[in-house]
Amino acid sequence: MTEKSPTLPPTSWAVLGLLSFGEELSGYDLKKWADSSLKFFYWSPSYSQIYSELKRLERAGYAVSRVELTESTRGKRVYTITGEGREAVTRWARDAPVEPPILKHGVMLRVWLGHLMEPEKLRAVIEQHRDYADKMRKLSAIDAEAAAEVSDWAYPEMVLRWSERHYESERDLAQHMLNDLDALAAQPRPQPTGGAYARLKKQLARTSGTRSRLK
Repeated sequence: MTEKSPTLPPTSWAVLGLLSFGEELSGYDLKKWADSSLKFFYWSPSYSQIYSELKRLERAGYAVSRVELTESTRGKRVYTITGEGREAVTRWARDAPVEPPILKHGVMLRVWLGHLMEPEKLRAVIEQHRDYADKMRKLSAIDAEAAAEVSDWAYPEMVLRWSERHYESERDLAQHMLNDLDALAAQPRPQPTGGAYARLKKQLARTSGTRSRLK
């Protein structure tokens, strides 16, 4: 019988995962590493989040810390994964249920409300998102190249390559949406006329069988 992983929030597993590469790291180190890796596919933490998770992991016995003396008067606290912590994060990576990603796309929510916006403003929002996606594509490609130079980072490199393709797709989807806006501009601007939810219910009733098979 597979031993259950302890209940921790996903952010704890992310921080413990960074420590699982076997290095003694400070909160600053963890933040910098997360910003050049985790942020492309999962999480861009603040320093306060990093330190909060480190304290949680210490309380659970999954990490230990010590103060490393430096030239400054304060020194630097560094963290190391424990054997129990490595076992726990291994169980989580191997046995946690495969959960669907949660998509909360703020730009798409605003486009969904496009009837409330001027066409020029809506276009500017989508263009800004397209340019952001292209910037993230370029950054993830740079960090993937850096990871390729370290043999121990083969799997992080694989995820960074996925991130590069993801942002490339997101950029292209935004451009497709801009093309759709151009096509829509040639038609009368759609406006809600009331009764939209009643029409939606009829549509869902017609497609209920197909939707049930996909769940």
